[in-house]
Amino acid sequence: MIDNHIPVQFSDRRRRFIDRMTRRFVTACGIGVLGVMLLLFLWLIWVVLPLFSAPSIHAGITQQLWQNQPALALGAEGRWGWRIDNQGIGQFIPLNGEPAEPALRLADKVIAAASTADNQAVMLLTPAGGIRVIEPDFSDPGGPRWKFPLGDGALSLGEGGLQHPALAHLADGRWLAAAANATQITLGWLAPHQPIQRQRIDNPATRQLLVAPNGKLLFALSGNLLRVWRLDTEKPTLRDAITLHQPVERMTLLSGGHSLLLSGPTGVSQWFDIASETGPHLNHIRRFSGTGTGLVVSEPQRRVFAVISPQGALSLFASKQDQAIFHHHLPPGITQARFTPAGDGLLTERDGLWQYWQLDNPWPDVSWRSVWQKVWYENYPQPDWTWQATSAEDHYQAKFSLVPMVVGTLKAALLAMLFAMPLALAAAIYTAWFMSPGLRRWIKPAIEMMGALPSVVVGLIAGLWLAPRVANHLAGVLALPFMLALTLLLCGWGARRLPARWRQWFFAAGREPLLLIPLLLLMSLLCLWLFPLLDSAIFGRGMAERLSEDYAQRNLLVAGVAMGFALVPLIFTLAEDAIFSVPASLGQGSLALGATPWQTLSRVVLPGASPGIFAALMIGFGRAMGETMIVLMATGNTPRTEGGLFQGLRTLSANIAVEMPEAAAGSAHYRILFLSALVLLLFTLVVNTLAEVVRQRLRQRYSQHEGQG
Repeated sequence: MIDNHIPVQFSDRRRRFIDRMTRRFVTACGIGVLGVMLLLFLWLIWVVLPLFSAPSIHAGITQQLWQNQPALALGAEGRWGWRIDNQGIGQFIPLNGEPAEPALRLADKVIAAASTADNQAVMLLTPAGGIRVIEPDFSDPGGPRWKFPLGDGALSLGEGGLQHPALAHLADGRWLAAAANATQITLGWLAPHQPIQRQRIDNPATRQLLVAPNGKLLFALSGNLLRVWRLDTEKPTLRDAITLHQPVERMTLLSGGHSLLLSGPTGVSQWFDIASETGPHLNHIRRFSGTGTGLVVSEPQRRVFAVISPQGALSLFASKQDQAIFHHHLPPGITQARFTPAGDGLLTERDGLWQYWQLDNPWPDVSWRSVWQKVWYENYPQPDWTWQATSAEDHYQAKFSLVPMVVGTLKAALLAMLFAMPLALAAAIYTAWFMSPGLRRWIKPAIEMMGALPSVVVGLIAGLWLAPRVANHLAGVLALPFMLALTLLLCGWGARRLPARWRQWFFAAGREPLLLIPLLLLMSLLCLWLFPLLDSAIFGRGMAERLSEDYAQRNLLVAGVAMGFALVPLIFTLAEDAIFSVPASLGQGSLALGATPWQTLSRVVLPGASPGIFAALMIGFGRAMGETMIVLMATGNTPRTEGGLFQGLRTLSANIAVEMPEAAAGSAHYRILFLSALVLLLFTLVVNTLAEVVRQRLRQRYSQHEGQG
């Protein structure tokens, strides 16, 4: 007798052990993923947080000057400070308390002095109208020394009685000096071993003069009248004459010479040029709150200035913010103050005493407001959201607004979803519910294989091949979705009116795609050929040519189509699996009760699959928000907030990919890019969290309905 018994070894203890270990392993992996995400968040915050830290100041050593004469000019660089008094005595003084260098007479009695915008040179003016240009030089390892770029002899700017000097070092190596008497202003262009070129301007009662660093503008304050003269012509031309309604005591130029500060008892106001139909003109931009009468000192290389009251109240301002970024109380009675070139120190003088203050203010222009709100930048016609990280000159003000990239990210993601969602969901519904099993085995893997196409290839095709063809057939491209929808509706209407025998033959066993696909392709070709032809015949030229000023070849439309094409496989796969995973017994029961296939689909299958479909859409949206290469290659990569379907854009991910290799480690630009990454990660987490919450609620709701049924 043959024993057919097959021994089965079953160990309930072993199974429980394996289940327990598997559960612990999965739990540990989940905790590890959460830990990695937490560490990533903490690292990003650690990199970004210094951008928004408050400035600080630390008192340095206080030194006795042993000088009774007041200083007309002073400055500091490195470990040295320098000053020139009204007797023409210049002296270098160490800032660490060591003995000062011997004093040197640089000129005879001096009535006034003027420094260049960077405080690297000083012009001394004598009562007889003589001038002498002096530069403190710290390049010699043996110690600082005085240089005379125009020679050590006095030059004559004009007759006696000149006051209110101004000085600029021009790019061509020349110097522009200005001074005024009771009736006119004298200008002198100076160069080594060349005669002085003088010009005179009638301007009575001048109280102060300023020359732009490039030598193209002269600002003259006379009473309550501010005049701006153009100097880049053969003869000085009066460009602006502004009557000031508030008393002004002093004018100061910010770094770069584009912004003018007017200070008086009512505070400090900022002015700069704005283009108009008649050219650029000086305009009042903002008034800094919390300022009053006091000493106004600007940094040489950044658009930062300080107001020091007679009582010693220090208020630090950045030109992009109306409010002070820092307050501190210094000793009262400060008569002179100067920032170091890098802005990391402040030298003050009071009652024959020097004191050096160390400043920690590395990113004064970056604030939460400048990142998210409109800012009125120099020479812009109005406040705006602007991203401009690179600069043509060192003193040029960088603009770090994330709003253009956030808006670009949302616009690109939403348009891509608008393109991909109908196609992917319609394909998933038809494939899972209506398509024959044999055809489904071919179609589903084919669509899923589309997801293996690299996004850089999709972006390359969109930028080089699709963009010019969309421009050439723009009218047809815009009309194509409506024509395809109309074609499908007409096909459905016509199918119901066919004889029963024809309808059974044409639409049996999943033959619909064999008829619809060629028909839709034919309609697409006809639409792309006919509509541009009609558009050119009616208007004489194509739509893209008519919109030439408002049409960029690589635009939001091209990016949306390309990104939508990349999203279709992902959304289709997840949605089709969700629909196909609905128990067949639910659909069969609905059909057995007399419901039509469409009623069964809309009222039984889709509600049951809604959690999975919603998850597919949210995963696709998150994928669209993080897409980099397609938008980088198909949109022109222009950071702009406004603009519609035919304009370019820039997304957060593309901005990081483009500018991170150029950003200096530890700079404001570098940290702002990390802030972009943090914002993008937060967006993704918020979207995924909301999607999971909604999915769980949908799942709970329809599982209860199924249980009750």
